[in-house]
Amino acid sequence: MGLTAPAPRTVLAVDAGNSKTDVAVVTTAGEVLATARGGGFRPPAVGVAAALDALAEPVARAFADAGVTGVTHVSACLANADLPVEEEQLAAALHARAWGASVEVRNDTFAILRAGVAEPRGVAVVCGAGINCVGMRPDGRTARFPAIGRISGDWGGGWGLAEEALWHAARAEDGRGGPTLLARTLPAHFGLPSMYALIEALHLEHVDQHRRHELTPVLFATAADGDPVARAIVTRLAEEVAVLATVALTRLDLLDEQTPVLLGGSVLTAGHPQLNDTVRELLSSRAPKADVRVVTARPVLGAALLGLDRLGAGTAAQERVRGHWEAG
Repeated sequence: MGLTAPAPRTVLAVDAGNSKTDVAVVTTAGEVLATARGGGFRPPAVGVAAALDALAEPVARAFADAGVTGVTHVSACLANADLPVEEEQLAAALHARAWGASVEVRNDTFAILRAGVAEPRGVAVVCGAGINCVGMRPDGRTARFPAIGRISGDWGGGWGLAEEALWHAARAEDGRGGPTLLARTLPAHFGLPSMYALIEALHLEHVDQHRRHELTPVLFATAADGDPVARAIVTRLAEEVAVLATVALTRLDLLDEQTPVLLGGSVLTAGHPQLNDTVRELLSSRAPKADVRVVTARPVLGAALLGLDRLGAGTAAQERVRGHWEAG
């Protein structure tokens, strides 16, 4: 009698961000059995239990479509898992859900990094609503930052850029600062005549606070038109991205080796020439062997690949999984 090949083991891949969650069930043979999408994952706002209850809905759909009731391993890359202790707490909470025999939780920036490289080796800087940087080596060593905000030394991200633009525009209009076109372009975005009107609208919540992120593209457009203040803000962000990447490479002893440096998140993938060109120029002098790339693949791919790494899946299986999302 011939030998029967063992059934492939399975991974539940989770990429849970502040605004949306993607989940997938994949096998160690590289087959994507099912995918599903859900809402945002916000434990700080709603509590861990409620956040996991919300995550349970797309997981249940994916399990039903895949025809499984559980998996071998859960690979979860989660927003708001900023510190190792938070990763441990969330891993324990996920383990209690009994979705998989083993669970590994990482910050969601690791998903973007792994999605952009053929092996778990490189550095990723992500700039979306906030900013973060992580690095990894195949031997398990990682580099990371708390990425909690100003108290952990962070500056940048869409929210930070909008706040900086508002600060300069307000001071330009009332005379405390130098002139900048931002004093006109920011309020004009909301159909308002002046910075005073925009300040009042934001303060009294006539314009929803969450709409501040809409000002980040306005900042970049104003910079592209040549405004010196707007251009200085963009240059400062490029400097921050380069510093994060250089420090992470140094911590991992990769500064002198050819190493991928991935740029991800809505701000860095938007194709702003001044920003991305300046990042490349800075890194060319500080980390000449950095291979700078923009990552556009969906982060759930990275979560799936991290899970396959954990289960020892081969290159062929990983390429099959990658092909599923890259073909889509």
